[in-house]
Amino acid sequence: FCFSPETEAGLSYQVYRNKAFSWIKGCALSVSEGSACINANAQSCGECIQVAATCGWCTDENFLNQGQSKSARCDDIESLKSKNCTEAKIESPHGSIKIDKNKSVTNRKKDVAEKLKPEQITQIQPQKLTLTLRSGEPQTFSLKFKRAEDYPIDLYYLMDLSFSMKDDLENVKNLGTDLMREMQEITSDFRIGFGSFVEKTVMPYISTTPARLINPCTGNQNCTSPFSYKNVLKLTDKGDEFNRLVSQQQISGNLDSPEGGFDAIMQVAVCEDQIGWRNVTRLLVFSTDAGFHFAGDGKLGGIVLPNDGKCHLEDNMYTMSHYYDYPSIAHLVQKLSDHNIQTIFAVTEEFQPVYKELKNLIPKSAVGTLSSNSSNVIKLIIDAYNSLSSEVILENSRLPEGVSITYKSICKNGVVGTGENGRKCSNISIGDEVSFEISVEAQKCPSHGKPETIKIKPLGFTEEVEIVLKFICECECSKGGEANSEKCHEGNGTFECGACKCNEGRIGHLCECSKDDVRTEDLDANCRKDNGTDICSNNGDCVCGTCECKKRDNPNEIYSGKFCECDNFSCDRSNNQLCGGHGRCECKVCICDANYTGSACDCSLDTSTCLAKNGQICNGRGDCECGVCKCTKPKFQGPTCEICPTCPGVCTEHKDCVQCLAFEAGEKKDTCKQNCSDYLLIKVKDRDKLPQPTDQSFPLSHCKERDANDCWFYFTYAIRNNTKEVYVVETLECPAGPDIIPIVAGVVAGIVLIGLALLLIWKLLMIIHDRREFAKFEKEKMNAKWDTGENPIYKSAVTTVVNPKYEGK
Repeated sequence: FCFSPETEAGLSYQVYRNKAFSWIKGCALSVSEGSACINANAQSCGECIQVAATCGWCTDENFLNQGQSKSARCDDIESLKSKNCTEAKIESPHGSIKIDKNKSVTNRKKDVAEKLKPEQITQIQPQKLTLTLRSGEPQTFSLKFKRAEDYPIDLYYLMDLSFSMKDDLENVKNLGTDLMREMQEITSDFRIGFGSFVEKTVMPYISTTPARLINPCTGNQNCTSPFSYKNVLKLTDKGDEFNRLVSQQQISGNLDSPEGGFDAIMQVAVCEDQIGWRNVTRLLVFSTDAGFHFAGDGKLGGIVLPNDGKCHLEDNMYTMSHYYDYPSIAHLVQKLSDHNIQTIFAVTEEFQPVYKELKNLIPKSAVGTLSSNSSNVIKLIIDAYNSLSSEVILENSRLPEGVSITYKSICKNGVVGTGENGRKCSNISIGDEVSFEISVEAQKCPSHGKPETIKIKPLGFTEEVEIVLKFICECECSKGGEANSEKCHEGNGTFECGACKCNEGRIGHLCECSKDDVRTEDLDANCRKDNGTDICSNNGDCVCGTCECKKRDNPNEIYSGKFCECDNFSCDRSNNQLCGGHGRCECKVCICDANYTGSACDCSLDTSTCLAKNGQICNGRGDCECGVCKCTKPKFQGPTCEICPTCPGVCTEHKDCVQCLAFEAGEKKDTCKQNCSDYLLIKVKDRDKLPQPTDQSFPLSHCKERDANDCWFYFTYAIRNNTKEVYVVETLECPAGPDIIPIVAGVVAGIVLIGLALLLIWKLLMIIHDRREFAKFEKEKMNAKWDTGENPIYKSAVTTVVNPKYEGK
């Protein structure tokens, strides 16, 4: 990723979470923790190793240069080596892991005659470790968990005995023997206990009238007196005893719908001896058909003291319900977790949503739907136990300040979990083995510096892993420190790890000054160059009359000199490189390498790059300046002034390459890639798009050439940045061939038109001639004189014949 470069020609560093990002030309290139080590301004080896895991302290007495502060000894190890601090003189301790107890997990079979005691069974490995932590350096270890077969189970059945549970009590009376028979399929070591609860024995939860205190039920119902919680049967392996005592129980009653079950759960969890809990799987079945009261509800009865989370059973009865409020959900979660109790809520369908929300708040708990008369309670318990036991969730005790822990699980079938999912594995069957990778990291040393102990355990199990944390707060070299050393100005400090660690109230490289004298004018005068006004050239601090130069974000950039007047990064740059990459910066001046000169060492004295093929420098047409030819005649170009793009014959010289590159034709068609690879060809649509000489800052030739087909193509040729740049019109201008059809059609049309024209002319002439003849006739007619006498030779055409026989009748 990139951003705008900052000062010092785009070279800057940014520290983020103990890492420094190097930015060059606006882009992040590398990461170094060295700047984090330097910026910490550590004054001792112990402070240095707390900054980051890669920081080291140079113990060489002669390591520091003039003007450098004591904190310059703290840097990343590679940087210290590059500054001539040998590896033997670098102090950088590392953490370690030691396994103190590593008993293998138990492979136990239920059908084996030899039975193990609960404390002899191991499901988690290892059991104890010692971690030595250095700040910023995590230590990772593996933890193995294997669910043991035939693991003992203690189950305590806690039942609501309010009047609405009357029919449920009848079905629970034979629960002991029936449940023990079913549990034999899971474990051969099973114990069961029973307890009951109703409500706090104060108004408004129950009626406190004398009659109702004896029998809280109405009508002819015979009920026992109300009570908060009663431990009826301690955990036992005798199912018959369970049945006998439960059969003797009677229903009681109260006034409000929510019950006081939380009081009962708290007493069951904390009264381990009275209940008889063993260090085995502990199950608490909570059976009810109503909701629950929680912290704060006790105010209705005038009870304001918070629940103290302690056991208050006397003669198996909870005696402090009228004195302490109901426990909060968080308080219950803590106590259930502390005592490794897994809770099964057996509730009716109506209250399923409420108890499912409660389950989400209580780790390692389950909710089952209880039938209206509790007839399905055994199946509910078996299903809930299988669900709880198939999941392992790790939790840790409270961590010391500055210590963090992360988990990674490797579960069944190689499923990997990270983050919160790294704490747990699901679908674990008996005999399955899963593992966890646990990383512990300290961000700083505790203030007391003493070892701490944390514990990790799977929820619902009594086994746990004990982890002792030891912290590396000081370097080994500090143990051999010389107190009140003469090396530290008359014994004003302890000389350790190659430097003076000053006594309280003393400062300076050699503890030569008192803090009260640090800012006196006399001492400051020694830090002003040439009696100027700037203290340490504004690049450092005056400590005991001596300049301690400031440190840059970039650990490679250093202020130096008696008055911090010098640095190794303010020299001129070339190609974004300090001193052009051909020298070193000393006190703001470039010291150039051999054959280089200039303020930025960017001028090469080597003339070999200016030699032409004929052995002349720049072909005799220019001068070699800093390894580059400067042509004296503007029309010549190229690395050695060998190119003249405007000279005659340029177009003809480059015609074949342009033709093969643009049109895949010409004499170099078959060798185009080999002979014309150094051309930069750019096609344009028409001649108007070609570059014009007036638009360019370099010589440009316009060319018009003819190919073998008498077609013309147009292009421009120029040398730009030592590259042959050619613009060419992408279409050829070729002479057009005769078009027969238009010609024939034209000829025929011409003949027809000429014929029609001749006919029209002839017709016009005939009309003109006839009109002239008619006019002449009319004129002669008008001038003629005609004789009106009879024609002597005229004979009539009519002949008259008379019939002789005609008599006129």
